[in-house]
Amino acid sequence: MTSAPADSPPRGLDLSVVIPVCNEQDNVEPLAREIHAVLAGRHAFETIFVDDGSTDGTAPAVLAARAAGMPEVRLIRHSKRSGQSAAVATGVREARAPWVATLDGDGQNDPADIPKLFDAVRQSSSPRLRLVMGNRTTRRDTWLRRLSSRVANGVRGGMLKDGTPDTGCGIKVFDRGVFMDMPRFNHMHRFMPALFQREGFEVISVPVNHRERTRGTSKYGLHNRLWVGIVDLFGVMWLIRRASPRVPASEDAA
Repeated sequence: MTSAPADSPPRGLDLSVVIPVCNEQDNVEPLAREIHAVLAGRHAFETIFVDDGSTDGTAPAVLAARAAGMPEVRLIRHSKRSGQSAAVATGVREARAPWVATLDGDGQNDPADIPKLFDAVRQSSSPRLRLVMGNRTTRRDTWLRRLSSRVANGVRGGMLKDGTPDTGCGIKVFDRGVFMDMPRFNHMHRFMPALFQREGFEVISVPVNHRERTRGTSKYGLHNRLWVGIVDLFGVMWLIRRASPRVPASEDAA
């Protein structure tokens, strides 16, 4: 793993935005600009692109975005493709804010939804709320992707009882410290609601916008989205059965 030189770590960051990308050279600069437009002047933030072994111009495009008046942009590179969950974990590990927002690098998640999800955390009266999931109420995908997601969400929800209608949604906001303490495995990003609940924390879902992909090509199909997730489901169930929920520090003192 390599990372581009960064400025001295800023103090008082509110939010780190982590975006895993692989061969998304046409999407990274538009995404960086959208994130800057909705967060600059509103929150102290950084934008971390994790290049998961791209073979195109993704990394230079990220550096170009940084040079184009967005100093909050950072680049971290995997030397070989390791998968979306590994890229998310790398970005969260390198994040310098206590809260992390993630979104997919294909441009289908709307950065304008980030403040809404972050506000849901900050305005909550519950000390146990540590994950806010996006819920794509109107999907802008092919019928096959909509069908596979519907089946996968139904199976996961039925077996994990996590109360989350759209576990595959890439846009979410969560507590970095809780994430860092969770077990990590390939495809874990699809099971974050259940894993946060396993740690004893609350999860809510908020409706978000979903957009058509207008640049680049999808890296997922039926074989690596639906079936792999169902196989991993049994591992997550095993972890849940052996969990010892953690009590937040604010409640320990009560």
